[in-house]
Formats: sequence, structure tokens, C-alpha cells
Amino acid sequence: MTIDRICVTGISAHGYHGVLDFERRDGQTFIVDVDLGVDTRAAAASDDLNQTVNYAEVAADVVAIITGEPHNLIEKVAQRIADAGLAYPLVHDVVVVIHKPQAPVGVEFGDVMVRIERTR
Repeated sequence: MTIDRICVTGISAHGYHGVLDFERRDGQTFIVDVDLGVDTRAAAASDDLNQTVNYAEVAADVVAIITGEPHNLIEKVAQRIADAGLAYPLVHDVVVVIHKPQAPVGVEFGDVMVRIERTR
């Protein structure tokens, strides 16, 4: 069976994740893309929001995690977002990408990101 995808990209919020003191003190912008594997056939047939995953709720979950408890690593933040996505009963799998465009890398760069995939 093919799984459909519900994707919300570019969710942006200010968080305090990182291992350096100034990251915890000042924070920075994190941008998250979430890709959920969901069988949407029932929702398509019924036109009923209760038969799918409400992407506004998913986006709100992501913002709450970004702005919530600080973590040293964005890998941890990504896992928490994946866990939140998999908490929706209709979600089969989730792909989370966290972009940290202001990461303290020490050289010119375009983006730092972590991408994880989790399956129920």
C-alpha cells in the first residue's frame, strides 16, 4: 500500500537549543519541515477533517517544542518532534528536518540541518 504524505515546511520559531552559553542565553531561529505518512483515502472520501491529521495542530506542536525546554542537540529536538508526529494515530511514519541557519559553525555556510526518519 502506498502511504500519502502531509507536509508542513518552513515552520519557524525562536528557541534556545545548543551547547554554547550564548545559544542558551540569546536563542536563535529554528526552521522545521515535517513530512507525515498518512493514509488519506478516508478523508478524501468523506471530506471530514477527523479522518486525517490536522496540519495546524502539527505546526502548533512543532512551535511548542522549539520554544519549549532547551536541549543541547537539535537531534534531540528532532526526535521530540518525530515523537509528537507519531502520537497522531493515523500517522504511519514521519520525517523531520530541523534547520539551524544561525549555527555557530565558524565559517561561511548556507544551512545546518538534521534530518531524521521514524516509523511507528
